[in-house]
Amino acid sequence: MDPIEVFKALSNESRLQILQWLKEPEKHFVPHEGVDMTTIGVCVSQVTEKLNMTQSTASQYLSILQRAGLIRTERIGKYTYYKRDEEKIRELAAFLNQEL
Repeated sequence: MDPIEVFKALSNESRLQILQWLKEPEKHFVPHEGVDMTTIGVCVSQVTEKLNMTQSTASQYLSILQRAGLIRTERIGKYTYYKRDEEKIRELAAFLNQEL
């Protein structure tokens, strides 16, 4: 994990909000076609609707979070689902605790 990339990803209010929503997806999103959001994640269309932005902007935000290592993706059919990478988030917390 590159801390600079993580901090850049988290420096945007909407991206930070996405990460917070993904912590408890069942609380913040309507299920997508019967998919278990806790296990699989949420679809970009769900994030787009929640943010009230274009799909391309939401996709870009999700890609930035993914490159930073904060979320993972799973492709099912024509949909890509996004879920927090809890292990990487714990690593970030440990880094902050030890280094800063």
